[in-house]
Amino acid sequence: MTVTEEEAPLTAQKAHADVAKADSRTKLFNRICAGVLIAFALIWLVPILWAIDTAIKPNEETTQTRWLIDNPTFDAFGRVLNDTDILRWFGSSLIISTMTAIGTVIVASMAGFAFSRMRFKYRNQLFFLVLAGIMIPGQVLIVPQFREMDSLGLLNTFWAVSATQIPTAVAVFIFKQFFDGLPRELDESARIDGANFWGIYRRVVMPLARPAVAAVVIFAFVQSWNDLLWPLLVLSNPDIMTIPVGLATVQGSFGIRYADVMASAVLGAVPLVAVFLLFQRNIVEGIAGTGLKG
Repeated sequence: MTVTEEEAPLTAQKAHADVAKADSRTKLFNRICAGVLIAFALIWLVPILWAIDTAIKPNEETTQTRWLIDNPTFDAFGRVLNDTDILRWFGSSLIISTMTAIGTVIVASMAGFAFSRMRFKYRNQLFFLVLAGIMIPGQVLIVPQFREMDSLGLLNTFWAVSATQIPTAVAVFIFKQFFDGLPRELDESARIDGANFWGIYRRVVMPLARPAVAAVVIFAFVQSWNDLLWPLLVLSNPDIMTIPVGLATVQGSFGIRYADVMASAVLGAVPLVAVFLLFQRNIVEGIAGTGLKG
């Protein structure tokens, strides 16, 4: 069907109108998304700003409703650093979180590689069984895990906190999805060169899985750093307390000294904020590469 010379201008105008209408819808959608993001950002930022504002106030002025004060002070930070063992708690949390992150990468990557590349009976059923662990609350496993650590003589050690956090179903899923996206021709080329199954995993697949590794490391590190209940149960030695456990004791000892409590909370959150600011691109790349995006 051909378009006559009289109909051509009308067709061009209609196409231009359709393009303009689509552009207006796109702009409206982008504005709505920006508004939603700004609203969520404010929801997250306001409590953080309130905590910082409270931390730089004298304790006697923390109950006032106004945000800014005439004479801000950092005395609360000094008291927390001098009167508590927060630096030692930082060291304990760093050791435990690092152990957990490294162990999670090793265990989850090997499991994900096996599910992605090996062919064995009931492979899919076993993978779904692993994913079912996501639905099990961690509190349900506290008693058997505590008895297990007690029977192994690992209570009041870093291993007691780290070992139970290493098996992570989400990390296995991330690695499995990432490995599924890698071409199988790489495996065949490595086999032709004489590489075995372990060599393919170590020399071919893992060097390409850096985005997934970065995402799993950050998630495992942050989760271990923020964990309170399990370290509170298995660590009774104050010399190896983690940041959340130490902050709980600070809150109990400081009582209504809100400035000191908020100062300790701000100091405890600084490493996590730094991790997210430095590695946020790795987090996005790792999630995008696993097929979790829409």
